[in-house]
Amino acid sequence: VLAAHSGCVYHKPWIETEYQGIVMENDNTVLLNPPLFALDKDAPLHYAGEICGFRVHNGPGGSGAAQFEAVVLDRSTGEGLVRSKEPLDCESQREHSFTIQAYDCGEGPDGTNSKKSHKATVHVRVNDVNEFSPVFVERRYEASIPEGRLFDRIVRVEALDADCSPQYSQICFYDIITPNVPFAIDNDGNIKNTEPLDSKKQRVHSFWVTAFDCGKNRAQADAQVVVTVKPSCKPGWIGWSKRVEYTPGSGSIPLFPSLHLETCEETVWNIQATVELQTGHIGKGCDRDSYSDRSVRRLCGAVRGEVDLLPPPSPAANWTAALPTLPSSDSSLVFSFNGSAHVAVVPDSVASMVSGDHFTLQLWMRRGGASTQPPANQARGTRKEEETIICSTVKNDDSYSHYSLSVHGCRLSLFYWPDVSAARPVKFLWKLEQVCDSEWHHLSLSVQFPSVTLYVDGVTFDPALIHDNGAIPNPAPRQRLVIGACWEKERETERGRKFVGGYRGLLSGVTVRPGSVEPHSVVECLYACREGLDFGDLETLGSGMKVHVNPSQSVLVLEGDDIESFNRAVQQVTYRNSLRFATPGVRPLKLTTSLRCFSEESCLSLRQLEGYLVVLQPDAPQISLSGVGPHLARPAPEFESPRGVPLFPELRIVCSLSHAVNTAAQGMEGGALMSDAVAHTLDGCEVQPLGEELNPEKEELLVDMESLKEQGLDIINTTAYIAVTGAESISVYEDVLRSIRYRLAKGSARFERRFRLSCSEMNGRYTSNELTLEVNFLHSLDSLYHPSHLLASQQQFLHPSHHTGELSGHTLPNPHRNSVVPGAATVIIMVCVGFLVVMVILGVFRIRSIHRRGDGARGGGKEGGNQWDDSALTIIVNPMEVLAAVIYIIDIYVYTICLYTPNMLQQL
Repeated sequence: VLAAHSGCVYHKPWIETEYQGIVMENDNTVLLNPPLFALDKDAPLHYAGEICGFRVHNGPGGSGAAQFEAVVLDRSTGEGLVRSKEPLDCESQREHSFTIQAYDCGEGPDGTNSKKSHKATVHVRVNDVNEFSPVFVERRYEASIPEGRLFDRIVRVEALDADCSPQYSQICFYDIITPNVPFAIDNDGNIKNTEPLDSKKQRVHSFWVTAFDCGKNRAQADAQVVVTVKPSCKPGWIGWSKRVEYTPGSGSIPLFPSLHLETCEETVWNIQATVELQTGHIGKGCDRDSYSDRSVRRLCGAVRGEVDLLPPPSPAANWTAALPTLPSSDSSLVFSFNGSAHVAVVPDSVASMVSGDHFTLQLWMRRGGASTQPPANQARGTRKEEETIICSTVKNDDSYSHYSLSVHGCRLSLFYWPDVSAARPVKFLWKLEQVCDSEWHHLSLSVQFPSVTLYVDGVTFDPALIHDNGAIPNPAPRQRLVIGACWEKERETERGRKFVGGYRGLLSGVTVRPGSVEPHSVVECLYACREGLDFGDLETLGSGMKVHVNPSQSVLVLEGDDIESFNRAVQQVTYRNSLRFATPGVRPLKLTTSLRCFSEESCLSLRQLEGYLVVLQPDAPQISLSGVGPHLARPAPEFESPRGVPLFPELRIVCSLSHAVNTAAQGMEGGALMSDAVAHTLDGCEVQPLGEELNPEKEELLVDMESLKEQGLDIINTTAYIAVTGAESISVYEDVLRSIRYRLAKGSARFERRFRLSCSEMNGRYTSNELTLEVNFLHSLDSLYHPSHLLASQQQFLHPSHHTGELSGHTLPNPHRNSVVPGAATVIIMVCVGFLVVMVILGVFRIRSIHRRGDGARGGGKEGGNQWDDSALTIIVNPMEVLAAVIYIIDIYVYTICLYTPNMLQQL
């Protein structure tokens, strides 16, 4: 108390330890909580107990002392005020921290012995003032939408406010300021259409939008929104042509030149398209060489020596005559088997040619064939029996081997018995879908026991080797070869054979060749399709694209992840047909597409597209035979020589095509060279005697067999025709036909004989003109004058039953058919005989008159009567003797008429 009264200073000022302050951006006074008061316990005297000031010190930020200050409002109460030295910016710094300290006045005016308080922390928050307006991020917003649909969000606009507080920096709402537009906007800036839009009415919609912050400040500048209405988009393929035409000989053509995929802006990450060409109805599954199976084997370079087990029916191959056949567009012969009665038993003479344990068996097979229904007596659900295609037992030296090729369900099996008397049987089994799909398939089985190789449609399949240890009866040691079934030993009797395991389906081109196995390249050539799908240029295939074609080139798969690259790849898919004479008709086309999207639920689903490819009718080749006159006259002795007379020594064969081939060859690539080769290849020519067949005792056609064997051609030489077959060039056929000679036996000369020549290609698909040749036999005048010749001539006419000849193309009737001459015939005969006597007397008189006029001329005429001019093929004689010969021929002709008149009357 004494100290207080005496004015001494003993206590420090006291303030709060922490203050919270608020200051507005447009003000500098800081409102503190609690208020700023400094207390001093010294006696309330002048100076002592008073607060003289406050000091501001830097806080954690290090800038409080520079931006703020504290002043004393009342020294006695210690009230103070904190303020900023300059305006504060909330956007640059919203929080400030510093410390404040109070000090008293000490003991006098000079502040002697002044005391300082502790330092108190002051936190100042700068309150925001709505000084900024919203600003749009972009001045123009654009979007595109398809017509006819409502969208929850077409485009989103966005505006920002520079104020620091949530109250003034947030955009409270947007507004469309353009009136009467079919759009609305929400508080988040999402714009939607209020009605479906029509691109035909208005393609582009343009309007303006503005924004307001929560302090109701409007945007400084409005934003423009442009919405483009697109025509309705339907996802799928655009530019699909349902019909595609193909001209034979034009090489490869693109199937989809303008096709492209529209996804309607749907994001996809994988696209797969499958193009399928259906050719199962064309021949044996596709367009192949239109030659016979034997000719195709020769063109493919197969080793010769194959034996045709199902040849076309003929006198030399009659075991297939009872089998029904079906028409085929590829000119091949197709045999049908019904599983019971249709069986072909190959003669032992043919079966003996295919013995041994090394052979190659090839065939075309279509399971089920024309009728795939099971037999009526077969119970439902019962197991079908094994069907045997071929069953063979052949003799190998002193032993017999047995094999059978069978189908059972979708399994193909080869049962092989190396030695029926000693070795155990071995069964090779394949499980194949091709066996039971009722489509044509090519099978090539190469047996080089114990190794067996199977090719199905040119593709190798490995077997499962099974040793059969069951009780199997040994086949009879007798050579037998059956197609379409297998014989049953126990039921075979002398009267007939019982067959089991009948095959139901179609077979064609069944051949077997003993010896070494067939090379794989030959097998591929035999099966190869001449038509199929292909890809134009693999170098143009974009990155990420994949293309795959199956072996038969009937299915092509494209896969990629980029729509533009995928569209370019689809336009490169082509159809090619290397046959100049392609089989005309329709080939169905299918395009299947699958898409994968990031959102599997909303991914597009495209329907399958169907169309067809039409192969137009090819230009038929014109095969022209020429260089052979309608008549061939030679002296009769030449025909009786050992070599005979060539029938077609100057034959020329020309194959011409229409202008379309020339255009294709000049303007198209791929297939042009093959087209030329096919157009100039023949596969058969035939020489046929017209009228009666050849008499083997008196006449024959000679062919150079050695030349035919060297060329690999086949020949059928009968009395009715001679046929040369095999695919070969025109020049080879010209040489062969020019070498054909006609020979007569001694004393068998006649007056004439006619022949007809024709050629064909593509297994008879295109034929040439028919060239008819009349052969005339020239006789000397001495033989005409000789009485024995006259007698022989009369006997020829009087006894035609022994040798029915032709005179001027007409067959003479048999006189023995008429035994009684009627009265009218008697009168006619008497008139003819009288006329004949007059003509003979007149001829004798004229001949004697000629001899009287000059014996020298007559002698010269006789001497020249036996001279032949081969170049002109005429007889050079004295003119008067020609007259005598003419009279003689007239006599013979009249005599013939008179002789045969009764028969003619009887026929009438």
